[in-house]
Amino acid sequence: MCKTLTARGPQPFRKISRPLRIAGHSTSICLEAAFWQVLDAMAVAEGVTTPKLISVLHEEAAHMYEDLPNFASVLRTLCLLHESGR
Repeated sequence: MCKTLTARGPQPFRKISRPLRIAGHSTSICLEAAFWQVLDAMAVAEGVTTPKLISVLHEEAAHMYEDLPNFASVLRTLCLLHESGR
C-alpha cells in the first residue's frame, strides 16, 4: 500500500473539541487536529483569534444557507478548499 496514513502518524487524525461562543451561545466544535491547524493558521493570517474567525465564518454560512448544515462539515470543507488554493 502507499502508507499515506502510517507515514503521518496518528496526531493529525486526533479529535479535538474546543469550547467557544458563536452568536452569543456557548458551544463546542469537535474537529481533527489537522483541521484545527488550518483554522489556526487562517486566523493568524486574518489577524484574529481562532474563535473570532469561526464566529465570522458561522455568520457568513448562516447568510448563505437558509437552513445551516452541519457547521463542522462546513469548516472541514473550507479548510480543504483553503489548503488546495480554491
